[in-house]
Amino acid sequence: MTGPGRPARGFNSTSPTEKAVRYLLLALVLLLTVGPFLWELSTSLKGADEDIWTRSPGFLPHHPTLANYATVADTVPVWTYVLNSLVVAAVTVAGNAVGATLAGFALARLRFRGSRAVLGLFLATLVLPGEVTIVSQYVTVRSLGLADTLVGVALPGAIGMLNVLLMRTAFRAVPAELDAAALVDGANAWQRLVHVGLPNVRGMLSVVVIFAFIGAWDDFLWPLIVLTDPDHYTLTVGLQYLNGTFSANPRLIAAGTMIAFLPIVVVFALLQRFFFRGVEEGAVKG
Repeated sequence: MTGPGRPARGFNSTSPTEKAVRYLLLALVLLLTVGPFLWELSTSLKGADEDIWTRSPGFLPHHPTLANYATVADTVPVWTYVLNSLVVAAVTVAGNAVGATLAGFALARLRFRGSRAVLGLFLATLVLPGEVTIVSQYVTVRSLGLADTLVGVALPGAIGMLNVLLMRTAFRAVPAELDAAALVDGANAWQRLVHVGLPNVRGMLSVVVIFAFIGAWDDFLWPLIVLTDPDHYTLTVGLQYLNGTFSANPRLIAAGTMIAFLPIVVVFALLQRFFFRGVEEGAVKG
């Protein structure tokens, strides 16, 4: 029981101690996740006169400079590599946004013979690690004449099976009554997808776009296998030239890392509001 002068604590209310523990854990997670990127940023801004090999290096640069970024641009054709990576990422994102959406809607809302077998095959592909199928992927890409091309790099990841299953789950969360009402009104499958399904899965579609972009942008092994012409290298592959055989400048490597990291931040900043809006809505609009 609570006295007349004491407010009643609700079920979800927390004590000051619990709040302090939560904020402490959040700060610890933030330090572990964001800390390495801040350290790389700090290293990339340090000049040649600062010693980064001391036992207690300083976090803040004494004389911040952008000379390391200019040196990276002079050492490797970084903007060509950025353009190549953007092409690969654009093809991958478009393929997943369109292909995963259509496949997810078909598995969730359309009735056809063998739908469960197709779903089982999709699930089976998730069991195999990528290293198992990478040889067969390369043989397929080479037989199509797409070796050493950006299309050949983007093709295997154009439709991710995990993204198909995510979109299927999102479409199945839409109440079936809406589909039934659309059928009564004479809507076909395409109209149900555009006017009923897509407005209610924007949050999941944003997740698919974000992870498809990150996966294509950060991929290193597959572009390294497919590409042989340095002019076709993606950014992750091209930045290996910053790490020389006999010498390596950590400041340049850090600057290259930040150049590769910046587009990911931009994409997430542009799409995160749609993602969180979809999570907050969680239900179908009336």
